[in-house]
Amino acid sequence: MEVGVTMTTAFFMPMKKVPTITHQQKQDTVINDKPVFYEPDELKAARAKLMAHLGQHVPNRAYVGPVRVIVKWCFPIKGKHEDGEYKTTKPDIDNSQKLLFDCMTDLRFWKDDALVVSLVAEKFWASLPGIYIKIEEL
Repeated sequence: MEVGVTMTTAFFMPMKKVPTITHQQKQDTVINDKPVFYEPDELKAARAKLMAHLGQHVPNRAYVGPVRVIVKWCFPIKGKHEDGEYKTTKPDIDNSQKLLFDCMTDLRFWKDDALVVSLVAEKFWASLPGIYIKIEEL
């Protein structure tokens, strides 16, 4: 790699239905008097969808140092909302990031999502739904 050249990855994943289920929605049950956590089918489906879309954009090499990530969640317009209007309803933006980052870690976008030291996350109503992601090496 050239000295002074920073790595950047940016892409948009169009999706008719942007996942709204969050990592927070894992469930638990008790087996042999011990709690066991599991993913409900809806969470498994969201993970599989994200993995399929993200898999097309994995960088040639994983990020190994600190990164800034910009994520723009673009949800299909409903009701009287306008294109580009901020979405102030669920899912909560902080909960949405966990599943996304777990998938990105599994696909080796980076060594570990602890490398994300700066995060800008926004959610909008959009005529073209999907997720925009930009990763910048710092």
